[in-house]
Amino acid sequence: MKTRLQKLKHYFPLSLRGWIVYVAAMGLASLVCELLRQVSTSDVHVPLIFILVVLVVSLMTDGYFYGLLAALTSVFTVNVAFTFPYMKMDFSVYGYPLTFLTMAAVGLAVCTLATRVKEQEQLRLESEREKVRANLMRAVSHDLRTPLTSISGSISAVMEGNLAPEQQRELLEGAQQDADWLCRMVENLLSVTRIGDTATAGLHKQEEAVEEVLGAAVLAFRKRNPAVEVSVSAPEEPLFLPMDPVLIQQVLQNLMDNAVIHGQHTTQIRVRAERGRDAACLSVADNGCGIDRHLLEHLFDGQLPASGPSADTTRGLGIGLAVCRTIVEAHGGQIQARNLPHGGAEFHFSLPLGEREHDDS
Repeated sequence: MKTRLQKLKHYFPLSLRGWIVYVAAMGLASLVCELLRQVSTSDVHVPLIFILVVLVVSLMTDGYFYGLLAALTSVFTVNVAFTFPYMKMDFSVYGYPLTFLTMAAVGLAVCTLATRVKEQEQLRLESEREKVRANLMRAVSHDLRTPLTSISGSISAVMEGNLAPEQQRELLEGAQQDADWLCRMVENLLSVTRIGDTATAGLHKQEEAVEEVLGAAVLAFRKRNPAVEVSVSAPEEPLFLPMDPVLIQQVLQNLMDNAVIHGQHTTQIRVRAERGRDAACLSVADNGCGIDRHLLEHLFDGQLPASGPSADTTRGLGIGLAVCRTIVEAHGGQIQARNLPHGGAEFHFSLPLGEREHDDS
């Protein structure tokens, strides 16, 4: 019984928004038809307008209820208010029964098709999200094992007490680096979970100054990598973008960390923000060894093949980059990577401008 009730609520949900859309659409259609009746003696357009209403209501509401309600009430509204004899329900006039049955059938078909299209789109989005999560989890299962094994081995060696102080310090520093890396991995996984939790309602965006987000990300990065020189470039005029600042900061930190971990000899990082026509472009460039051209098309999949003789010794198989793509695409942007002509690599991603920036331009 409970399962049937849940299915009924799923296919026929009721909401204040649904009622508002239904009443507004029916009211607007009735007003338009009344105005057209004042200037035209033909009523051929009336059924078409109300079929359009059924389509709009079906697309703007969830489930079947409001679309079916719009289809049925449209038939009676057309018959009573816009078909002679006016303000009287009459299906006896020759041709009217077939017309109204056809209208009802078309309305119901439009409602059903529109609802099913939305359901298919929702299933496709959920499938893509599950695919991204599966890829991340598959790669994480490998990435977590390596640093945990290293930390456990280092602590065991130090506890045995057979090593010189210098060797003990070296092992503990390595364990600390692995622990810091694990913390960043957990932050990435929490970011993905946060996106999944807000996917149905959308991200909680707010207008944020890009300069502040860049500054926070660079400050956090410098604490972990004081030896790497970081330069920041931003527009002279303040640039505000609709974003989740915590997630975008996570993207910038991932890109900078990636430049150090995989750039091998990275000593300089350049972070830049530029205002475009419809979007802002943020980029992170380094002077490292660049990206293997065979890996460029798989960088953001979360499944980068391990390089070297042993896959178990490779840390970070693109998990941070996959998280970056998930966050950027959730904001309506795109992310890409390329090798620079003079050496090093550059990651750049776009974020749509907000209403404030569009008005200023």
